[in-house]
Amino acid sequence: MMRSLYSAVSGMQNHQTRMDVIGNNISNVNTYGFKRGRVDFQDMISQQLQGAARPTEEKGGVNPKEVGLGMSVAAIDTIFTQGNLQSTSVGTDLAIQGNGFFVMKSGENTFFTRNGAFGIDKNGTLVNPANGMRVQGWMAQELNGQTLLNTSASVEDLVIPVGQKDPPKATTRVHYLCNLDKNTPEIPENPTADQIAKGTWQTAIDIYDTYGNKHVLQMNFSKVRGAPNQWTVSTVVDPQNADATQTRVGFNTTDGVNNTYTLNFDNAGRLLSIADSAGNVSNDEGEIVLQGSYNVPDSNPDANGNPYRQTFSLNLGTIGSMENTITQSASKSSTKANEQDGYKLGYLDNFKIDSNGEITGVYSNGSTKTIGKIAMASFTNQGGLEKKGDTTFVESINSGMANIGESGVAGKGSILAGTLEMSNVDLTEQLTDMIVTQRGFQSNAKTIQTDDTMLDTVLSLKR
Repeated sequence: MMRSLYSAVSGMQNHQTRMDVIGNNISNVNTYGFKRGRVDFQDMISQQLQGAARPTEEKGGVNPKEVGLGMSVAAIDTIFTQGNLQSTSVGTDLAIQGNGFFVMKSGENTFFTRNGAFGIDKNGTLVNPANGMRVQGWMAQELNGQTLLNTSASVEDLVIPVGQKDPPKATTRVHYLCNLDKNTPEIPENPTADQIAKGTWQTAIDIYDTYGNKHVLQMNFSKVRGAPNQWTVSTVVDPQNADATQTRVGFNTTDGVNNTYTLNFDNAGRLLSIADSAGNVSNDEGEIVLQGSYNVPDSNPDANGNPYRQTFSLNLGTIGSMENTITQSASKSSTKANEQDGYKLGYLDNFKIDSNGEITGVYSNGSTKTIGKIAMASFTNQGGLEKKGDTTFVESINSGMANIGESGVAGKGSILAGTLEMSNVDLTEQLTDMIVTQRGFQSNAKTIQTDDTMLDTVLSLKR
């Protein structure tokens, strides 16, 4: 009889533990990134009243007789199922779709979390503003004018320098994609202003010098008289100040060229060859790139006292191609696309985070630059992680070491900006478990009450 008393006590104690876990789950039903707990029970050792006996020729086998001595908690598991995603429209709020954790630092201690409610402190560091833990990743580095992101290096704090200057960048490359109307009339000798206007196709694009000053690069296309598939192109930087800029364009701008060159097309309208004013001709297959230069006003002269000249490359397309190049066809002259790589001084106004965790700065001058990348961690056994409060986890001896890398790699999920992951607690399930737990606790209490009545009956035998 005493055995059932202690079995009932173990049942009450462990159902109370299960109730504690359920209560914690319910209290965190609206905690971002929270992962619910689950209690698993197991029976305790049983007292054997009689052992088993094997069958003989005369009798069959006998099963053992055992009385259980109660129950215990087998495990309290953390369930890492995906929580629902809630849109917040806050750019620094991040959610993980799939497996993985954000990596956080507090001093030299490393923590892992699914709660991506991040923000920026006064130093521009990306942090969890609730506890000051710093989000880890990799900062981009500038090397020889190229932006490098070394994700194989150790993780570091991510700093987003809002308001940082982006120095001006001189235009070094201009790419033209346009069509020249085959039916454009030739400009006659001694033309009128109207004839010049009708026989000229003019395009313009803004370019920049080393100071960030904007200049207009103007290209004037006109058909060569007597040559049905030839066009002369005049290139001028700042047409209103052409005498000062002294634009030069050719395969080699030091080769005595001026600012004109000639385009030759075949009968299919494809670029056949290009000749500069110095007589240099290119008709090799591949991209045609001319070199341009112009004087930059109000700049220091070179060592020989000559005006400082800004240089740039002029990409006109590919010989023999109809794609990404200048063409000639019986359609209206148009500039389908042109691009250049220069810009003026700017300031970091905003930033965005993509699904790969890459942080891109958006500057007031229209340029964009990679600032850094957010790191993610995964574990062989994420159920072995230890909870450390603030919705964070740390490694344990059974979780395995953190595999830190990029999102979307080695089983890691993707990152969604402007979104937070809700708790994965299902209230319906928890309330149902609460009822079952309550009944289990009450039933064990009833066992003790019944045992007490039976003991009282035994004690009353002597009366």
